Amino acid sequence: MIPVDDLDAPVVLPTRPTRVVSLVPSLTEAVAGHGLVGATDYCTHPADLDVVRVGGSKYPKVDRVRALRPDLVIANSEENRPEDVAALRADGIPVWVTAAPATVPAALASLRRLFGTVWDEEPAWLTAAEDLWRDVPPPRATAIVPVWRKPWVVLGRDTFAGDVLRRLGVVNAFAGHPDRYPRPDRDELAAVEADLVVLPDEPYVFTPEDGPRFFPRQRPVHVNGRHLTWYGPALVEARDSLGSALAGTGDA
Repeated sequence: MIPVDDLDAPVVLPTRPTRVVSLVPSLTEAVAGHGLVGATDYCTHPADLDVVRVGGSKYPKVDRVRALRPDLVIANSEENRPEDVAALRADGIPVWVTAAPATVPAALASLRRLFGTVWDEEPAWLTAAEDLWRDVPPPRATAIVPVWRKPWVVLGRDTFAGDVLRRLGVVNAFAGHPDRYPRPDRDELAAVEADLVVLPDEPYVFTPEDGPRFFPRQRPVHVNGRHLTWYGPALVEARDSLGSALAGTGDA
């Protein structure tokens, strides 16, 4: 039986992949020890990653990917464009597309499917992350979570990062918004009742000088953006990292 990816597209893998290109930074970290030969310019982990760079996630250099002769490309439905996936598949290159996860369990289940189907493996960090993030404690605080400025973009409904915070006792103030990434204006932001503003350092680099002054009614919490938004090995260290940043927020 031909395996299918998260979007139910068939992925023909004639052999165990040994030349892999990842177009997703968090997945690059996850598959780095599995024949990785190419990754995006934004794939920063592992820190010693030494592979060919193929441009950005949204606009990869497809010809550069082709030139690497990969037997598997890994992409994501939210981070990568369908037309780039289609172009690679048209050339006969297998592409495994992961879905944009709405929760931590969904992200880990997606990774378990990928590793189990493609490499017949269960990485130790995957089991560790499942154990670390299983519980959902009672809410202790509410937070606004910007991910961009100019214009303002915040976490909305059904986001992985929002579920990460929820599993640390912090409720996303925009969790009930109809959009996954709302773009509220300044008046909307000022009207939100929240205890905290959680400011990651990626994709926008919020700093103590750029971010807190726009939210005078909320306590600013600066967090490692990779720990908040990446799913993969980063989740093992993320709980302690984010928990330390949120220290003083109830029992989080």
